[in-house]
Amino acid sequence: MIANDHQHAATASTGAQDCVPTPSTHRDRIRSFPTHLSGAVGFLALCLATSGLAYDRSLWAADKPRVIVTSDGEIDDECSMVRFLLYANEFDIEGIITSSSQYHAHGHNWAGDDWAEPYLAAYAEVYPNLVKHDPRYPAPEYLQARTLLGNVKSEGEMDEVTAGSQRIVEVLLNESDARPIWIQAWGGTNTIARALKTIEQQHPERMAEVAEKIRFYLIWEQDETYQNYIRPHWGKFGIETIISDQFIAWFYHWTKYVPAEEQKYLDSSWMQANVLNDHGPLCCLYKAHVKGDRGFSAGDFRSEGDSPAFFYNIPNGMRSDESPGWGGWGGRFVKVRENTWLDPVLEPGYQYPEGRWYTNSAWGRQRLKQEIPNDAELIAYLKPQWRWVAALQNDFAARADWCVKEFNGANHAPIVSVDGEWTRQVKPGEIVNLAATAMDPDGDELKVRWWRYDEADSAKAAVTINKSDSLTEASFVAPNEPGKQVHIILEVTDGGTPPLVRYQRVVCNIQGD
Repeated sequence: MIANDHQHAATASTGAQDCVPTPSTHRDRIRSFPTHLSGAVGFLALCLATSGLAYDRSLWAADKPRVIVTSDGEIDDECSMVRFLLYANEFDIEGIITSSSQYHAHGHNWAGDDWAEPYLAAYAEVYPNLVKHDPRYPAPEYLQARTLLGNVKSEGEMDEVTAGSQRIVEVLLNESDARPIWIQAWGGTNTIARALKTIEQQHPERMAEVAEKIRFYLIWEQDETYQNYIRPHWGKFGIETIISDQFIAWFYHWTKYVPAEEQKYLDSSWMQANVLNDHGPLCCLYKAHVKGDRGFSAGDFRSEGDSPAFFYNIPNGMRSDESPGWGGWGGRFVKVRENTWLDPVLEPGYQYPEGRWYTNSAWGRQRLKQEIPNDAELIAYLKPQWRWVAALQNDFAARADWCVKEFNGANHAPIVSVDGEWTRQVKPGEIVNLAATAMDPDGDELKVRWWRYDEADSAKAAVTINKSDSLTEASFVAPNEPGKQVHIILEVTDGGTPPLVRYQRVVCNIQGD
């Protein structure tokens, strides 16, 4: 992924000073909690495994998003791959496919056809420890079998049928699982386009059925195949498509627009302590900055421009997968055309381009090129993603710990569930009571905060949440705005190290007379 001024550095050091795992003692502790609670799946599976009861992975399949990753293997894709593998327990991973892009292809800043292999090998080394924290982590052999080479010979090449494109075809045509399939483009869309063209040529009668399953999350349009093939041939089916420019909150120039409070989670001291050092062979491969690299310190966060594509699918309770406009760890978007969602541009009178949303047209990238010091407009534009930096980095740090620590030596996210309906019909002036249940797998104290996500809802009036720090006694008065929505977020943070947070969203639809 990203621009040609950030070429792949195959021999770059991680910046880590020591990669020796830190041992810890084992704790034999089993807790139970109601099975319907959001986020409980992994912990409940853990309880089954550690208690000696039978564990069936299919029991939890419906709770896991299905994902296919396509990647051009750039250095920040490699950083994203480390984090992605640490979240492999949260997804049903149907494919990890190497593709090309306008920045990377055979003979052009190429990382190698087998660039993912060292990461899979390192995952295999830490896998025995990861499953102590969640037995849903897929076996290394499972991931290896689904890691394939797609269309990589040149930018936008989609003529050749490849192992990677055929894997996408296989998944899309499989009728045994009706769940949506989130197809992520960390690079170009050409391998995806080749797969869809195969389906169009060989099974035209199934195009509508296949399209109904697909959800796209594209990190820019890094070749022309979305505009030249996918949109003209498949656009009529209304495939939900997110094309992100907000990802630049996580890419190379983060010191220019991420607020200082969030930057501390990206600097060398934080990265060295929480990810790079003493966290096993997978984290050792993380390619943070090296000394003297573009003015950064050794160990500074480099870039993970592609990670928002899977941040969006992490089941953290935000329900952002129900609508790109709702917002969450993977950003927040606005519907621009057909069923295409782009980044919310705050500039008055701004007109989105009709064609590609990429380095030469996307608002944030163009604004960044102006190099405006302390650019408040750019900072505001990227807020839908940088606002989650602390939560995401702490979550990353916890999973890095899972690579080397026993269950009792690491932290695990709280389990949260709002009482009653999560989508409610309310009347103007009605007192809406908010209550929830929460627990922590490690017995940590929990901090509660109810807040309104006003950027995501449509009501204009101010909303005051009474007792916003109470798990069971919070409330607010529904505004007198029939037809509008209010989005209330329950945020629960544990007292562990690092502190971890989970959410629940209550959507209130205000009814008319």
